[in-house]
Parts: sequence; structure tokens; C-alpha cells
Amino acid sequence: MSRRIIASAILLLAAAGGLSAQEHTVLIRNGKVLDGAGNPWVRADVLIRGDRIVAVGALGDVPADEVVDATGLYVAPGFIDTHSHAGPGLATEGLSDGRPLLAQGLTTIFANPDGGGPVDLAAQRDQLLADGLGVNVAQLVSHGSVRDAVLGAEDRPATPAELARMKALVRTAMEEGAWGLSSGTFYVPGSYAPPEEIEELAKVVAPFGGAYTSHYRDESNYTVGVIAAVDEVINVGRVAGIPAVLTHVKALGPFVWGYGQAIVRRVERAREEGVQVFADQYPYTASATGLESALLPRWSQAGGRDSLLARFDRPETMALIREAMVENLARRGGADRIQFRRFRPDPSIEGRLLSDLAKEGGEDPIDTSVGLIRRGSVSIVSFNMDDGDVETLMAQPWTMTSSDGDLVPWGEGVPHPRSYGAFPRKIRLYAMEKGVVGLEHAIRSMTSLPAAVFGIPDRGLLRPGAVADVVVFDLDALTDRAEYTAPHQLAEGMVHVFVNGEAAVTNGEFTGARNGRVLRKTEGGGR
Repeated sequence: MSRRIIASAILLLAAAGGLSAQEHTVLIRNGKVLDGAGNPWVRADVLIRGDRIVAVGALGDVPADEVVDATGLYVAPGFIDTHSHAGPGLATEGLSDGRPLLAQGLTTIFANPDGGGPVDLAAQRDQLLADGLGVNVAQLVSHGSVRDAVLGAEDRPATPAELARMKALVRTAMEEGAWGLSSGTFYVPGSYAPPEEIEELAKVVAPFGGAYTSHYRDESNYTVGVIAAVDEVINVGRVAGIPAVLTHVKALGPFVWGYGQAIVRRVERAREEGVQVFADQYPYTASATGLESALLPRWSQAGGRDSLLARFDRPETMALIREAMVENLARRGGADRIQFRRFRPDPSIEGRLLSDLAKEGGEDPIDTSVGLIRRGSVSIVSFNMDDGDVETLMAQPWTMTSSDGDLVPWGEGVPHPRSYGAFPRKIRLYAMEKGVVGLEHAIRSMTSLPAAVFGIPDRGLLRPGAVADVVVFDLDALTDRAEYTAPHQLAEGMVHVFVNGEAAVTNGEFTGARNGRVLRKTEGGGR
């Protein structure tokens, strides 16, 4: 393409998009461009004007206000995290710039996963925008929160009137711009909902073009078993006619190691039948959750915390709870596979193993666990996955990348390292070192694939007309540094990050820009 044609195309794009000649232009020159679609990299230039990419190719001497030399560097669409717990952090002044996210190349995150998060998305949006956002946020409406607003923590099916109220709350959230419905049917109160309840709420999402994403009912053999739980999510997609996502897909615990292939077969069969089934995954063999969720039987949590503590004090009931906790601890691989990540009543235990704490106190691990739960909420890291399953599930073309990470004040607690390193880790360890997936596959899983699954327009691809969420990284330097016992370490290797056309990272340094948006499905993706 000649320079004259390129210049004409840029002018046409500017006119079509209502772009002003005064808008800032950035030319990213001579990079190895990965378009996000899974194609091999090509050497090219990328021209940004305002918040849009206006040209990609050999652009020669096209004038620009700023030139970024990307020689030897890779250029890709900004990464999209389909399962993030960073929403509450981004809504606070000290964390709203999202530095740990930007250091991973993230430019968009999906908030309110696992069925948890606020019901009032308009209020959440206002909180997110109050101090500006370092990254874009797409909101989900959370089944567990909706159910809690109507039924509380009651262990029973909803009445028709209660279901109607839940539908109304979901509909309001979708009208406010939600991208779909999230559930955590493993957790209270989502675990008290029959599959039919989820299906009815998913039907409300369908006319809005939303998706369904679920921390499915059983990732191990706690209750229905992992395969039946996968089938339940698939059936929601089938009945409602919407994309269904197995979020942070896994086979949890030694009792189900090796089930990765069975999950793949279930998904492939459903896809052949026309069901839109996908998954997302973080690149680690450890999960993170609450000690209560990991060990307590769900019936013991009905009615909330006060009811749970009352059951602890009834010897016959406590004996039944203890029996279930022993089984559930075995499902997790034992006490030496559980590490404490957050315990506000006694931060000194953070980073330590349950087995060590129990031994130190001369107690059984179950007694130690009950004692901690009596004192407050206990967050844990649980080492419970087989790397073979992780690799099997990662290699599938329908598996997206996620972090399941938090955004917390620097140095607070001992969070899972995925909060700081999930995306670079997948590229470094599983693409470049192990070769489980190719670089192009990895980039697609965190760019165009999530954009396609959730229907985010003009993001996830490097092409003219797309929103300028762009990352420039040094593949040789790209790595995660966060460790399980020392997680508060930023990822390395991101040289430049642009969010809606504005530099959030320049030459590896944070600019302090807060140019992120709350993307709304009902407003064409927040443009």
C-alpha cells in the first residue's frame, strides 16, 4: 500500500469516527505485531489517533505527535481478564490506577465473578469512576448476590414470586450494561439454587446478548461430581441459547486428577451439538478460596454465620460437620496443601501452612480450622491441581486466560501470586518454555477470544478502527515474579501499555493515567 493511500485511509477513518485533527497521534514503529486473531507476527507499524487505531502496516514517514520505537518488541492488543476480583480495589482511590494489572498487560477486566458482587451496577459504576480507572471494567450481574437480596442464605428453592423478583434484578442489571450473569454454585448461597433457577435467570440475559460464566457446582467430588457440574453449565447455555463459560476450569484434588480429558470431551461434544461452550483458566496448580468454602459442608452454612456458629456449639451437629470436614480436607490433598493468605484477627499466620499451624498447637488440622473459623473469615491458597490437567485444558482453542486475582494494597496479606503474574506467566512458562501453546495461541486466548465470547466490539484485535488498547512488550524480559510466599512483586517485561489510546505505561514506567472506562453492553461496549 502506498503512503498516499495510507494517508487517505487515515483521513477517511478520522472523518468517519468524528476524530479531530487535534487529537494526539502515536506511531508505534517497527514492532512484531501479533494481531490477536492467532496469526503469526508480522513486522509493522501501528498508528493511534485519539482512542482509535487508524492504520496498521508499513506506514513509512506518516507524521505523528509521538513515535514509539518497537524494534525487537512485540505489539499486541491489550489483554482481557475474564475473571477478576480486582473490582473492589479499583473502586478505591489508592488502587484505582491498577498498576499490578497494567504490569501484566491488562487493559480490561471482568468484575463480579463467581456469583459475588453488588446488585446495583449503576452504583458500582459510579464508585469505579469516582477516582478514575487505570483499566477498563466490564461488569457481570452476580447470581449469588441477587439470590441473597431476595432469599438471604436460605437453603431452599425460590418460590415463583421470589424467582420473579430475581429476574427483575437481573433484567435491571442487564439494562444498566452488564455483560452477562455470573454464578458460584459451589458457594453459599448459589449452591442452594437448583439448576432450573439458573436457567431461568440466564434466559433473562439472552435478549441482551449476554453470556453465562460459572464457578461450577463441583470441581471435585464434593457433591454431584465435576463432570455433572460441567454438564450443568453446558445445559444452561443450551437452554438459554447463550455462551456458557466454565470459569477457572479445573479438576480439583487428587480424587479427580486426570479428569481434564473428560472435561474436554464433554465440552467438545456440546460444541458439536451447537452449544456455545468456552472456558477460562489461570496458569497455576493452586487455587484460592475461603477455608469455610473449602472444608465446611454447605448445609452447615445455611442461615449465615450466626447459624453456623450455633451449629458448632451443638455436639451432635458438630460431629457431622467434622466428619464432612475430614472428607473435604482429603479432597484438597491434606493440611500440608493449604496455605493461609488472609486472616485479619491474626496476620501472623498468613503465608503459613495449616499442617504447620496445627502441629505447633498440638491439634488436629480440623480442630485448628474450626478455631480459626470461629474467630473470623479465613482466606487460603489450596495446592490441589495436577499440571497435566492444567496443560490439557489450556491447550484447547476455546480456553481463555483469566487471573481470578485480587487487587489489594501493596504488602497486605499473602495473596495468590496470580494477582500479580497470571498473564506473563502463561506466556513465559506455558508458551515459551513448555510449549503447551504457541505464542499466537496464548495471545489470542487473552485478546480476541474473550472479546468474541462476550461480544466486546472493537477490542481484542489490532486493526484499523479498533479501540487503541495496545501493549508493547519485551518477550525476553516478560515474566512473573510473584511467588506463593512472596507474592507482592510486579510482573516485568511490559514496555508500553495504552488504554483507550492514552499511555498508562511508558518505557516500563507507570504514567499515572486513569483513562479506563466502565464498558456497558447496552452502549455498544462503552465507546
